[in-house]
Amino acid sequence: MEHFPSRQMNGDSVVVITEVMDLFHIEVDEAEDQTGRGDARCSRNVLRKQRHWEKQLAAKKRKRKEEKQRRKLNREQESGASMDNPPLTKRVIKAITKERLAEAQSTGLKLCVDLSMTDCMSDKEISRLSGQLRRLYGSNRKATRPFHLFLTDLREDSRLYRECLRMNDGFLNYVMDITEESCLDLFPPGNVIYLTPDAEQVLERVDPDKVYILGGLVDESIQKKISYSRAKELSVDTARLPIDKYMVKKNNPKNFHSKILAINQVFDILITFCDTGSWTKALETWFPQGKGYVVAPDDFHRPLVTATQT
Repeated sequence: MEHFPSRQMNGDSVVVITEVMDLFHIEVDEAEDQTGRGDARCSRNVLRKQRHWEKQLAAKKRKRKEEKQRRKLNREQESGASMDNPPLTKRVIKAITKERLAEAQSTGLKLCVDLSMTDCMSDKEISRLSGQLRRLYGSNRKATRPFHLFLTDLREDSRLYRECLRMNDGFLNYVMDITEESCLDLFPPGNVIYLTPDAEQVLERVDPDKVYILGGLVDESIQKKISYSRAKELSVDTARLPIDKYMVKKNNPKNFHSKILAINQVFDILITFCDTGSWTKALETWFPQGKGYVVAPDDFHRPLVTATQT
């Protein structure tokens, strides 16, 4: 092994080495300073984004609160609520509704839904009819002067009865008469008017001494005069809504025009007419736009016919 001669460091060498070490130290310090400044910039960006997000969140909360207060104020104005007249609670509203429906059982206009034709309906049609019955009852609950409702020819072993139990919450608690009997088992034929779009007679007014029948039928195959044939089978009077008198056909791309309505739609028209005495108002409010009819101009129909009420 070779040995190199050792050299003794003089003062100049020590100075050079010291300067080199100082340079290394400066470079390390500068690198650390740059890293620190980078971290600071990164932290500032994060903080700025966080503050921006917090401002957005606070603005959304403020808008939600203002919208909630606005809706509350509108409800109070509509109901005339004030400090002296506070809004009714849900429990009170429910009690009032139940009381009105109970009173209708003895004093209300009578309307039956004839459910004797469900055997010829498909399961899909049965399900749709169940939904229409639910909406009909919902409209009656909201009415100022509800009808006394009857569901006739509804057997407990029928598909419709089972579907109503399945689809309609609280069906067995509906304030209406549900029976397996026919409408003629309940009322004299002379007091019954069967509402069907194929009738020749136009319904001019609602007579409190009459019982009005709606055919509980959903027919996607569009067989004609099924409800009319049922009325003739029962040998009762028939009538149709005054659609031709108060409405006109509207041009549409498919040239589609239909007067066939769901039972809940017919009921909504009837109950609105009883409240307002205006067929125009009732048909304008509830006749579906997709059926291809619109309310006629004022000079088209005859003078207003008022509803007869007790």
